[in-house]
Amino acid sequence: MLQLPGYGSRTEKPHCFYQFNPIVSQNGDLQIGIFLNLLSVEVNRLTGAQLFKSLPNKACKPYQWLHKNYQQVLAVMFAVEEINKDPNLLPNISLGFHLYNTYHSDEKTLESSLQWLSGQGQLIPNYSCREQGKSVAVIGGATSALSLQMGTLLDLYRFPQISYGPFDPILNDKDQFPFLYQMAPKDTSLYQGVIHLLVYFEWNWIGLVATDDMRGEEFLWKMRGEMVKNGVCASFTEKIPVSERRHMESHEIFMPRIMTSSTKVIVIHGDTDSLMILRYSQVPLFPVPKVWIATSHWDITMRPLYGDGAPFHGALTFSYLMSEIRGFKTFLKEVVPSKYPDDVLLREFWLSAFSCPHQSENPKQEICSLNASLESLPLCSFDMTMSGLSYTIYNTIYAVAWGLHEFFMRKSEKGSMEDKRYFFHSWQLNSCLKNTHFNNSAGDQVFVDENRSSEAQYAIMNYLFFPNETENLVKVGKFVPKNPFGQDFTICKDVIVWGWWDSMVPCGVCSDSCVPGFRKTPLEGQPACCFECSVCPEGEISSQKDAEHCTKCPEDEYPNMQKDFCLPKVLTFLSMKEPLGMTLAFIAVSFSLLTALVLGVFVKFQDTPIVKANNRTLSYTLLISLIFCFLCSLLFIGHPNSITCLLQQTVFAFVFTVAVSSILAKTIIVILAFKGIRPGSRIRMFIHPRVSNYVVLICSGIQVIFCGIWLGTYPPFPEADTHSEYGQIIIRCNEGSTSAFYCVLGYMGFLALGSFTVAFLVRNLPDTFNEAKFITFSMLVFCSVWASFLPTYQSSKGKAMVIVEIFSILASSAGLLGCIFIPKCYVILLNREKNTQGRIKNKRDSGRKIFS
Repeated sequence: MLQLPGYGSRTEKPHCFYQFNPIVSQNGDLQIGIFLNLLSVEVNRLTGAQLFKSLPNKACKPYQWLHKNYQQVLAVMFAVEEINKDPNLLPNISLGFHLYNTYHSDEKTLESSLQWLSGQGQLIPNYSCREQGKSVAVIGGATSALSLQMGTLLDLYRFPQISYGPFDPILNDKDQFPFLYQMAPKDTSLYQGVIHLLVYFEWNWIGLVATDDMRGEEFLWKMRGEMVKNGVCASFTEKIPVSERRHMESHEIFMPRIMTSSTKVIVIHGDTDSLMILRYSQVPLFPVPKVWIATSHWDITMRPLYGDGAPFHGALTFSYLMSEIRGFKTFLKEVVPSKYPDDVLLREFWLSAFSCPHQSENPKQEICSLNASLESLPLCSFDMTMSGLSYTIYNTIYAVAWGLHEFFMRKSEKGSMEDKRYFFHSWQLNSCLKNTHFNNSAGDQVFVDENRSSEAQYAIMNYLFFPNETENLVKVGKFVPKNPFGQDFTICKDVIVWGWWDSMVPCGVCSDSCVPGFRKTPLEGQPACCFECSVCPEGEISSQKDAEHCTKCPEDEYPNMQKDFCLPKVLTFLSMKEPLGMTLAFIAVSFSLLTALVLGVFVKFQDTPIVKANNRTLSYTLLISLIFCFLCSLLFIGHPNSITCLLQQTVFAFVFTVAVSSILAKTIIVILAFKGIRPGSRIRMFIHPRVSNYVVLICSGIQVIFCGIWLGTYPPFPEADTHSEYGQIIIRCNEGSTSAFYCVLGYMGFLALGSFTVAFLVRNLPDTFNEAKFITFSMLVFCSVWASFLPTYQSSKGKAMVIVEIFSILASSAGLLGCIFIPKCYVILLNREKNTQGRIKNKRDSGRKIFS
């Protein structure tokens, strides 16, 4: 028979919470104590001195039904009916229970536990008024806090306690709780499922709300560690005390921080009872839309009668993924008060759930909604789908039955079954319980030993609250930790409803993502998820969103304009095909042909006085060297290779040295000729036709030695210059030894400076064919060109360096050709009257007078 102690007629004044326990019982040969949270004391709205108007033990607190938890009672009734009907499990033994209401209050938890141990309304510690041997076990502990309070007392009597609440590693300590067993699956991977969800939707700025207990602290610790690995930051962390809180206190402290926070994504972890304070303190609409992610222990559909679910519309919740218990849903559909006329608790639930006011004033009066079914109740009041707690309670009842089955089997084998076959001490059940395992009606394997318990699997549900105040939970994904990585988390984002404000996935970030081409710059004093976006430095790219650092492109690539991709650099060099290369090549060939033409003129008119007077051999040598000076510039045009790189500077140095040496020889011959005409002058002995040849050979030989040392130690080589021109690879010749290169240029400059100095000294010698003035001017041009070449060459990059050197070669060569030979060609071809022996003789006589 079902009884409801303490229940009288329903009056306008609400019943006091402390007045009735147990709230329902069913007789049986063996009794189980069951502690469920069915009736909740309303959150105290009194503040200040009003709290002290009544004694603590006399204060009357109005209660409120937690309708959804009544499914747990029906799960108990369903399991007990199945067990009692099973002829093999507990033959000839009926199982009964005493059902107690519990609440998040140390006082009430201990009071209920003592009532169970005493067996009557009056609490008598260490004394039991219950019939000997009928109490076998206690099933209770919807939360870790309740399990701890009950376990502390029950362990004194070695009373088996089986917790159906969320798995807590602390309760697994057998040294502290040797007779406490946990039936819930392990939630050690729950935080990983939450992280998977955050990473999938790219949310990195979240709020954390958890109960202020060890389970909540452990969840926060694991979450923070995994958040750091995945780049997720916490905007705030709110801890909800697991105790009674004043309504206004919660309204002023908890919710304002949550509602005004900058984050749009809030993760809530905790049991339904502990977090009910959030429901009591909620406002109709949050100022800022939020995405709520609830873990498996918070039933998001439970709320106070005066509240609604609109603020949580679109929330995502992790629920236990369970197999369906056969026959349970059919059993729920058939539950009506008329089927259980003696079940006063069912009657009270029916009156409250179906809003039947004043019907309880006359218990004999027919209950309203006679044809109603639990299936018609809204989701906030009752769920036809078995909840995770109901599933665990169902397995727990069976675990006790199988433990009793094992106990009586052992006793039967020992032949100790007597007339008092049901009498035994409850502590004797512990040896059987800890090894109990079985398959339930859904086919799932169940273990009482916590070390063999399976890892929980989760269904991801989308909570929907419709304008007509109906609600629903839609499965949108699942998280199965035991599956391989990549297959453990699945979700269908297209079917998710995100709330009233938008159909798109909410943006749960502190800072907008940095697009490719930018990198994240941390903000001082802010979490890592809050940053500014800075463009990548020159030469670097970022090809992904939210790049921490920009990376340099390879040497043969360069960034595009957006700096999000590296493009291959174009190979380039001074080519004959490009206009500039073609122009320089044309100039070089033209000047070489012009020089060859001048040489032809000098050869044709070699017997004329002007050609003879200027040393035909040196003139030929100088013209030939100038031809090669013009042509050597062609070595700098085209794709450089090992051969051209070796020839470029060495050929240029040698032919220019021959040219400058020839000019120096000319100036020396001029000064020797005029100085040596004095009577008795010792210089006369140096006047010899081969002196000029010796000068050219000695000066050129020294340059050949320099070039030989250069080529033998560190010769020039082709290289790819990837830095001079943006987006281009310049193929050029590296000088190898820069010191050798400048030594060669320096020696050539020394010869040029010597020629200029000597020519300047003899510039006023009175001879018709004296070249000193022309040589002076030509060497001035030559020195000016190469003096400006050095700084320009040093400051140039890439092809510009080659162009500068070619221009200097052509300009200096053209200066020598124009200043020295063009005037002579003018005399030879256009002013022939000056190219006579008589004119030469007259000038020579005047020269003797000057030097006499």
